[in-house]
Amino acid sequence: MKIQYRITLIFVLLTIGMMLVVTTIEYYFANQDTFEDFYKRLEIRAVIASKIQFEEAGMTKSAFEDVRKQHLEKLPREKEYILPVKDIQQHLAENGLKLPASFVNEAIAKGTARYREGQLLYLAHLYRGSPQHIIIVSASNEFSDTYLYNLRRVIIFTILAVAIISGIIGLWFSKVILRPVSMLTRRMNEISGTQLHLRLESNGGTDEISKLTDTFNDMLNRLETTFETQKNFISNASHELNTPLTTIIGESEFALNKPRTQEQYQASMNTILAEAERLRKITGSLLHLAQTGYTTHSPEFEPLRADEILYIAKETVENIIPGCKIMIQMHLMPEDESKLWIRGSSQLLEIAFVNLLLNGCKYSMNQPVSVTLAAANKKVIVIIEDKGIGIPAKEIQYIYEPFFRASNTGKFNGYGIGLPLTRNIIRIHHGEMDVSSEENVGTRIKLTLPLYSVDMWEA
Repeated sequence: MKIQYRITLIFVLLTIGMMLVVTTIEYYFANQDTFEDFYKRLEIRAVIASKIQFEEAGMTKSAFEDVRKQHLEKLPREKEYILPVKDIQQHLAENGLKLPASFVNEAIAKGTARYREGQLLYLAHLYRGSPQHIIIVSASNEFSDTYLYNLRRVIIFTILAVAIISGIIGLWFSKVILRPVSMLTRRMNEISGTQLHLRLESNGGTDEISKLTDTFNDMLNRLETTFETQKNFISNASHELNTPLTTIIGESEFALNKPRTQEQYQASMNTILAEAERLRKITGSLLHLAQTGYTTHSPEFEPLRADEILYIAKETVENIIPGCKIMIQMHLMPEDESKLWIRGSSQLLEIAFVNLLLNGCKYSMNQPVSVTLAAANKKVIVIIEDKGIGIPAKEIQYIYEPFFRASNTGKFNGYGIGLPLTRNIIRIHHGEMDVSSEENVGTRIKLTLPLYSVDMWEA
C-alpha cells in the first residue's frame, strides 16, 4: 500500500474513531435524559392527580381535569392508580399491579419512587395528607424509542458523511505532505553514476524534509568523493605499476635483441632487479592499503606495550637509514606501566610507526626526529615531530589520498601510500591521527590510541 493511501486510511480511521467516541457519549446521555424527562412527565401527572383528588380549594375536579387535558398530552398506555397506604399490598393486588415492595417502601420513605419494567415506567408519589395515599402513574416510553431511533439514524449518516469527507481531505492532505518526497524521488531518479555532480534542491529549512535533503546531498558528496578517489587511485596505481614494468620490458628487449657484453648484460639485470624490487614494494604497499582500508575482517589483536612497539620501529628505521636520528622522549612517559598497554596487531602498528619515522627522517634529511610518548584520559598518545620540508598549506587536505605526493617532494623517493596506510591502521585500532605541518618548518603527527580495556574490546 502506498504511503499516501496509508496516511489517508489512518486519518479516516482516527476521525471515525473520535466520532464514535463522541457520539457514543452523546447517545448515552441522550438516552438517560429521555428517561429522566419521561419520569418528570409521570411525576407531574401524579402531582396533578393528587391535587384533583384531594385538594379542591378554589377549583373543582372538573376544572383540574380540563386543565390537564388542555396542557398535558395523553401518554401511551397511561394509567393512574390512587391507593391508600394502609394495606397497600392488598390494594396493589386488587388492581393487578405486581410491583416490588422496595418500590412502594421507597415512595413511602422518600415521597417519590421510580420503577421500570421493560418499556413500561412507573412513578409513585406519596400524598402526605390524612389519610395517606400513593398515586402511581404508569406509561410506555415510546417517545424515547422514536427519539433514540432518529438519533441513531442521524449518528450513522453523520459518521458515513464524515468518513467520506475525511477520506477526501486525507487524500489531499497526504498528497500535499508527500509532495516534497515525490519531488525528491524524481530528482534522485535523475542522478546516476555518471551524474553524481547533481544535487537535490534544499530550501535551507529545519524541517524533516530539509534534513532528509541535506542528508542525501551529504551522501552524494561522499559518493562523488569516493568515486573520484577511486578513479584517481586506479589511474595513479596504473601509472606507478606501469613505470617499472615499462623499464623491465625495455631492458629485457635491449638485452635480447642482439648479443651483448657481460658488463651490458649485468647492467641490464641490475636495472631489471631494481625495478622489480620497486614493483614489489609498490604491490606490497597496495596490498597493505587494501587490507586495512577495504576489508571488513579485523586482524587478530593482542595486548601490547606502546613503548616496545616504538623501540622496535626505531630500530627498523635505523637499519634502513643508518644516519637517521630518532630520539624517544621519556619525560612524559607515565610512571604506571599499565597506562602504556594497548590492544592491537603488532605487525600493523610497527608498519604505521615505521612509515611515520621513515617520513620524518627522509623529509628532514636526517635531522633529529622527536618521538614523545604519553598517556591521558584512558588514551595513549604518540607525537612524532620533525624539522623537515613540511607540507604546503593548500595540499595538506590531500595527504590521505593514495599516491598523492606534495609538490615539494620531487627530489625524494616515495609512492604516496604511507600516510593513507598509516591512517587506516590507526582507525582499525579505534584511534585517531592528526597531522599539522608548515612548509620549510616541519611536521607534527599526533596519534591517539585507546588504553587497553577488557570491557571496551569485548563489547
